[in-house]
Amino acid sequence: MNSEVIQEESLIKRSQQKKRTSPLNYKERVFVLTKSRLTYYEGRPEKKNKKGSVDITKVKCVEFVKNGSDNIPCQYKFAFQIVYETNTLYVFAPTAESRLKWVKLIKEEIKNNNFIMSKYHPQFWADGVYQCCRQTEKLAPGCEEYNLFGDITRKPLPPTPDAIRARPPPPRPPDPAPEDNGEETAIAMFDFNPVEPHDLRLVTGEEYFVLEKKDAHWWKARDKYGQQGYIPSNYVTEKTLDNLDQYEWYSRNMNRSKAEQLLKSEDKEGGFIVRNSSQAGLYTVSLYTKYGGEGSTCIRHYHIKETPYPKKYYLAEKHVFNTIPEMIEYHKHNAAGLVTRLRYPVCSKNKSAPTTAGFSYDKWEINPSELTFMKELGSGLFGVVRLGKWRAQYKVAIKAIREGAMSEEDFIEEAKVMMKLTHPKLVQLYGVCTQQRPIYIVTEFMEHGCLLNYLRQRYGQFSPDILLSMCQDVCEAMSYLEQSNFIHRDLAARNCLVNDTGVVKVSDFGMTRYVLDDQYTSSCGAKFPVKWSPPEVFNYSKFSSKSDVWSFGVLMWEVFTEGKMPFESYSNVEVVEMVTRGDRLYRPKLATKIIYSVMMACWHEKPEGRPKFLDLMKQIGYILEGEI
Repeated sequence: MNSEVIQEESLIKRSQQKKRTSPLNYKERVFVLTKSRLTYYEGRPEKKNKKGSVDITKVKCVEFVKNGSDNIPCQYKFAFQIVYETNTLYVFAPTAESRLKWVKLIKEEIKNNNFIMSKYHPQFWADGVYQCCRQTEKLAPGCEEYNLFGDITRKPLPPTPDAIRARPPPPRPPDPAPEDNGEETAIAMFDFNPVEPHDLRLVTGEEYFVLEKKDAHWWKARDKYGQQGYIPSNYVTEKTLDNLDQYEWYSRNMNRSKAEQLLKSEDKEGGFIVRNSSQAGLYTVSLYTKYGGEGSTCIRHYHIKETPYPKKYYLAEKHVFNTIPEMIEYHKHNAAGLVTRLRYPVCSKNKSAPTTAGFSYDKWEINPSELTFMKELGSGLFGVVRLGKWRAQYKVAIKAIREGAMSEEDFIEEAKVMMKLTHPKLVQLYGVCTQQRPIYIVTEFMEHGCLLNYLRQRYGQFSPDILLSMCQDVCEAMSYLEQSNFIHRDLAARNCLVNDTGVVKVSDFGMTRYVLDDQYTSSCGAKFPVKWSPPEVFNYSKFSSKSDVWSFGVLMWEVFTEGKMPFESYSNVEVVEMVTRGDRLYRPKLATKIIYSVMMACWHEKPEGRPKFLDLMKQIGYILEGEI
């Protein structure tokens, strides 16, 4: 019975004896699996030219090998590994389907073995080192959890009768891994719970296959069980070795000041963050140690350097790597010139899920019966704003539009466009309720309210770096609006909001176009934001991204005075006269000369003389990194 053939196929086996690998060390063999042995033959098995055999009871692990197919010097690209006794057998299948079948069949045969591994090495042992963790000991313990049973690392206990009755029906078996069928594979960076039947659930770390990208914000995808539906595109990232978004230690939009705050608050030896440098395309490792000398802590910022062709990466010159993840993995185990090892990634639990463009695909009209109204947050141009919940689950801000306050029909048409504007530093519009009056605007809820009050209530508590980080948040949002050809028209600290982690987001973009208040829309009236407006706006009502740049300069001034009113002792008429003759706001005490020069650049008399938001963003980044 034990000699009955379960599976037989020609595969390629890598030599276990040679120290260096080349195409000569990859031999085609006929593999035969029975209940008791995995045997491989040269030529046809009936000739009995046996080259080797593995006792099934000695197998401790069988699993895919994660590796780019370009690095495999043989015609079969789908690698898997069989770990037994003190050996690892690397085998290469001709297709993804073949590999999946072999791994499943062998897993089934070894499930009762006594010595199943709890961890394994997901990449090759090559050139005297494991490619995944850079360990140089062949028998070193694995670096990744091994899941023999799919979702747990050990054999499960027998289920109770109640658990059996309560179990949902089993999912369809996974489709064969689609490595060779041209589909784009994405990895979920955040959990996503479906809110509509056409949505697809996302689980952090799971792989999904992208089927359609007609909508930039909602992609159609398939999970490993064959279920299809729409997913938010900003919740997934492309699965490639050099895509850093999939790693817990990477934080794309974190600047130097915020990295230092986070590392200090975690207070873990070897805490580290990998983040974008102020120079486009480059990266920085920020590393925390408790032993900075004389008992003090310190934070070091290391630029990740690159070699010329062929491009490799390094922090310490003697240790170069093909990819940044390989370099980070090495320095987790070896300081090699750094102040300490990279022991503890601090970003993962601080990465909150981003907002989505609406609650679901093609959903912008919200049923008011699904809204729960809670406490009043304040009132704005259009009416009262309340904290609420959508479907008793998602916290939102709900603006009830006062009758006669806005041009409703124009706004409703534009709301569909505004919902497509989605950025980590913009307050997200989720949808509108237009089927009754008053109409409601439903947006992301920001815990700390408007930036102006946030600054005033915490006067004296902010360092210049933190204040400049707030300005950087706003600048990132405005650069996105600028690239989207969208004009804000009323940028000011009162129209920015602050969330529970201190991130500043721009709100109410474009809304002034729908105001029906004559006092607000007239430059003579007290409500018109003259003190934030450039000459071409208060003289000719000429709005553009360059008029938003002027307003951003005034917002920077508000931030660095921690909430003072611009031109506080002057009337609007006097401000128009002063600005027209060239007078500008004074330099706040907390603003250095270089920061004030950024404000002054925003206040150039002619629009064409003002910088773009993209250039302002770069300059602020350089200041925060201490590079200018």
